[in-house]
Amino acid sequence: MIVAVTGGKGGVGKSTVSLNLGRELDAVVVDADLATADLPRGNGPDLHDVLAGRANPLAAVERIGPVRFLPCGRTLAGARAADLTELTRVVDRLERECGRVVVDCPAGLARDVGIQLESAHVAVLVTTPTEPALVDALRVREVALDLDTPIASVVLNRASSGENESLAARVERELGATTAVIEERPAVDEAMAQWRPVRDVHPDCAAIEAFETVARAIERCERRLSGRIGVL
Repeated sequence: MIVAVTGGKGGVGKSTVSLNLGRELDAVVVDADLATADLPRGNGPDLHDVLAGRANPLAAVERIGPVRFLPCGRTLAGARAADLTELTRVVDRLERECGRVVVDCPAGLARDVGIQLESAHVAVLVTTPTEPALVDALRVREVALDLDTPIASVVLNRASSGENESLAARVERELGATTAVIEERPAVDEAMAQWRPVRDVHPDCAAIEAFETVARAIERCERRLSGRIGVL
């Protein structure tokens, strides 16, 4: 199963969700933001090298604690040399060799986001309780559905206490998928400052339940799509 974590607007928490889903699903997380990578730098070859044909994708996989990840490069030259059309082949190879793959997509609706969505079996939309973020999430949803990539779940991130139920219900109606709410909590920020999943830093944090909800939604999609995935 290949999962694209997207949302359109920058700064909504896509990398936070990607890292934690990597933990919950025992997946390889691919930092696919070729221009402004968010996950940590690696110690060897990176996605730029892989997409340029200079490295084997399996050789570029590293670990952030318990999470396997494929880091992205930081140089403009590396981004220019990368052949984005190779991404589908790369994530397919990772899925065959490593199991589940989570693709941390860049912000916006540029061509690379379309390629990343098309390479995935399902998408997870990440948004915040602001009108611009919700509008962008709706736009990405339309792109995903146009590419026949179903929405497995929505994450409403950085919600204020007390607005959860009404907002979650609205988002679920508008985006048409199970919505998990993550309240604004220092524990989540502290875990990300260490590049570690919340479960491994603050095991009692309520955000873990939200990540579990999204992971279970992905697993349900995986079961429903199992026949289709087998022939892709």
